[in-house]
Amino acid sequence: MEAIDEYSIRAEANDGRGHVLDLGAFVGELSVEDDEASDDVSLEGLEQELQDCKTDDVVAMILSKGTKLRDYTKDVENNLRQIELDSIEDYIKESDNLVSLHDQIHDCDTILSQMEKLLSGFQVEIGSISSDIKILQEKSLDMGLKLKNRKAAESKLAKFVEDIIVPPRMIDIIVDGEVNEEYMRTLEILSKKLKFVEVDATVKTSKALNDVQPELEKLRQKAVSKVFDFIVQKLNALRKPKTNVQILQQSVLLKYKYVILFLKDHGKEVYLDVRAAYIDTMNKVLSTKIRAYIQALEKLQLDIATSSDLIGVDTRSTSLFLRGREPLKNRSAVFALGERINILKEIDESALIPHIAEASSKKYPYEVLFRSLHKLLMDTAASEYLFCDEFFGEQSMFYDIFAGPFSVIDEHLNTILPNCFDAIGLMLMIRIIYQHQVNISLWPRFKMVFDLHLNSLRNANVRTLWEDDVHPHYVMRRYAEFTASLIQLNVDYGDGQLDLNLERLRMAVDDLLVKLAKLFQKPKLQTVFLINNYDMTIAVLKEAVPEGGKIQMHFEELLKSNTGIYVEELLVEHFSDLIKFVKTRASEDPISGSERSITVSEVEPIIKDFASRWKAAIELMHNDVITSFSNFLCGMEILRAALTQLLLYYTRLSDCMKRIAGGSALNKDLVSISSIMYEIRKYSRTF
Repeated sequence: MEAIDEYSIRAEANDGRGHVLDLGAFVGELSVEDDEASDDVSLEGLEQELQDCKTDDVVAMILSKGTKLRDYTKDVENNLRQIELDSIEDYIKESDNLVSLHDQIHDCDTILSQMEKLLSGFQVEIGSISSDIKILQEKSLDMGLKLKNRKAAESKLAKFVEDIIVPPRMIDIIVDGEVNEEYMRTLEILSKKLKFVEVDATVKTSKALNDVQPELEKLRQKAVSKVFDFIVQKLNALRKPKTNVQILQQSVLLKYKYVILFLKDHGKEVYLDVRAAYIDTMNKVLSTKIRAYIQALEKLQLDIATSSDLIGVDTRSTSLFLRGREPLKNRSAVFALGERINILKEIDESALIPHIAEASSKKYPYEVLFRSLHKLLMDTAASEYLFCDEFFGEQSMFYDIFAGPFSVIDEHLNTILPNCFDAIGLMLMIRIIYQHQVNISLWPRFKMVFDLHLNSLRNANVRTLWEDDVHPHYVMRRYAEFTASLIQLNVDYGDGQLDLNLERLRMAVDDLLVKLAKLFQKPKLQTVFLINNYDMTIAVLKEAVPEGGKIQMHFEELLKSNTGIYVEELLVEHFSDLIKFVKTRASEDPISGSERSITVSEVEPIIKDFASRWKAAIELMHNDVITSFSNFLCGMEILRAALTQLLLYYTRLSDCMKRIAGGSALNKDLVSISSIMYEIRKYSRTF
């Protein structure tokens, strides 16, 4: 107590300094020794509690006011007692309400007790209902499973019955019905039933199978027999004359293609019979039609070439009586391609209709008939291939069907080709089968005919072929047209084998032409003959293939070399002294002091002779060129080359004269270069 009083005094003393609580000092002065003897009070932990209260706001506020704890405690106790008294007084005032509340609570307890009993009864009943519901639920699940199983069984049984049962209507249609669309649908149903009986394992153990299977077998046999008769009847219709096979196939047979499928599945032997019958029928029908078409085409054939129509054969040796039936206008087609090349542009046109072409009295080269035959064959083959694939579901039978038609065509070609000597036509046919991608070997026949032409040149009788005429020879024209035709047909194909053969032919015709030229007595005529033939050959080759080729270049070189020879021969004929002097003496130096120097007397006759007749000589040269060369333009080019060469010779002569001592005395007889140039230009204007 003394410690507390001391604390109060200190607190009052510090009141003027901010009421600072020195709880540490207060706690430090506490002593528990005074109460050591007390059995009721233990001060253990007091110091810790005081430390905890150090931060308590209420304790700090009380101590800060300087109130003694004992007094504060008494005040608190008094307050509590007063509050208690007030509470008791309030309770007494509300006593009636409390009694009423107590009675109400008691009544509620009674009611709740009754409700508890009622709910307990409900709980028992609900428990009983729950067990009943579980039982019903189990029964429901069991019934649902049974229902599901029964539905599944019903579905399978219904399908089984539907698949295995043979309706009377189906029997009536199969046995007595006509083969039509309804019959096709019934066949499909029968096919499903037959497959069901054969495949389904459950059917084999079914007693119903013993009743149904014999009936199904009878229906199968009846259906197979009936559709076989039907198909055979339709196939027989194909054999009738003037029947359009493709229309019958597309509009009739394809509608019944399920019949073939049914026979494949349920009548294999009958199917094989139908297949064999169709192959035999179409083989004969197509063979007959193609043979008839070939015979009709043969009436339209225009004969172009015979075994004597060769490049090196003399046409005069062929009897006119042998040519009586052949129009002369067709002779040009033996070696020249002409409009025959149009067949390659019309390669995909429709095949010829023989009776229409025959009505117009028109004839065609064999390659036209050949293309038409191949077009018909390809169209027929394509149509038949597609039909076999769609109707029979097979492609292999196509080859059996066309064995006959192919043999007919082979027979025809074996008859035609040995008598075909038209090399141009053979090459056209080779190009046709190349574009049609048909495997027919025509090269051996073409090579044989080509070798006939080649040997006709190699073995030609030069004396028989020779004509005393410098114009282009008919053999050379044949060669030029023949070569140009083959080159033109090889432009888009680049056939090296054909190029080699043409080179062999060119070598043979070169040799023959030189032999023919040597039969002319004068060298000048020999040269003119060669130039005319070379020029004609080049013109024909250029017309066929403007860009030229090795053969054309070869003849251009020959033309160039022979033109130079002819120019020299022409100048020597009219100015022999001038040319001889220029070639032998004009290059010498007059003042070199050689043993035989050039003198005025040696040059004067030449200059005076030239001055006196140079214009007349040029006119003679002009006339000679005009009459010698068939091609006017070629002749004028040669004349210009000759005049140009003459100008060069005369210029050299003039230069030589100027170097001779005393040569100026001849200036009065010298023809001016400008005069010669004027004359040359005058002749140049003529072309």
